[in-house]
Amino acid sequence: MFSVIFPGQGSQLVGMGKDLYNKYNLVQNLFKEADETLNFSLSKLILDGPKEELNLTENTQPSIFLLSYSIFKLVKEEFNINLNKANFFSGHSLGEYSALASAGALSFSDTLKILKVRGKAMQNSVPIGIGGMVAVLGTDIKNIENIIEENKNKYECFIANDNSKGQIVLSGNVTDLEKMMIDLKSKNIKNIKLPVSAPFHCKLMNKATVVMNKEIYKLNFEEPKNTLISNVTGKEIYDSNELKDLLVKQIESRVRWRESVLLMINKGVSQFIEIGPGKVLSGLIKRIDSNVKVSAINTEEDIKLININE
Repeated sequence: MFSVIFPGQGSQLVGMGKDLYNKYNLVQNLFKEADETLNFSLSKLILDGPKEELNLTENTQPSIFLLSYSIFKLVKEEFNINLNKANFFSGHSLGEYSALASAGALSFSDTLKILKVRGKAMQNSVPIGIGGMVAVLGTDIKNIENIIEENKNKYECFIANDNSKGQIVLSGNVTDLEKMMIDLKSKNIKNIKLPVSAPFHCKLMNKATVVMNKEIYKLNFEEPKNTLISNVTGKEIYDSNELKDLLVKQIESRVRWRESVLLMINKGVSQFIEIGPGKVLSGLIKRIDSNVKVSAINTEEDIKLININE
């Protein structure tokens, strides 16, 4: 059994996918369609930068989706490998939208548009400099939950991502995060402030939730070809109404990536194929279970090496 997974924000890089774009008409056509759908040259931003603009959340999200979806289609149509035979599809945060589109639940153009809206809403939810995120390494989720609970009168921090064994990401107000970082340091728990401009996946994103609640229900969702795993629950999604509700909740909810991966492994998955820029998720999965087979697919050479365990 195998699963297809899609990366989230942080995997972007100026020039990502350039070799595939230069060689394949299919990729060029999808990039052109994206530019026309969004009424600006997203393709130029991906291929040539500048980095500062690509890293704006409202540009990053549709950019990563566009490349992930282009690779997915390329694998299927040019290399005749049908990844829709996968037992599960899942994605990390915005990657959940790449999973939706690739599973046929949401159209390519609607996914681009909603990610542009989502990115902008998340970017504008909290003024720059007010919120932030911190990666915590080498401890478990229970320990961090206990520290947050014990110090709730001193500061308010939130678990944004439960990524893998020993990698947790916190969100919150910058001053609260700094207080928690001091506590973590006193307990010899390694922590690193992340270069992000907003406190994603916590209640400080409420303005973005309001926007998404309005926009998500305007979209037409089809029955997905593959079973999808929700970031919010770490479990299978069974119908489109539940799906819409979970996509709205996802903005403020913890990304339960470790739980999602363990669910898939416990259901018999022994191989994960990561489609999109970078190999962040592949690294996380190896930390969750070193026995599973993991492949990151973002170049022609990677595609040629795909060998599926069915």
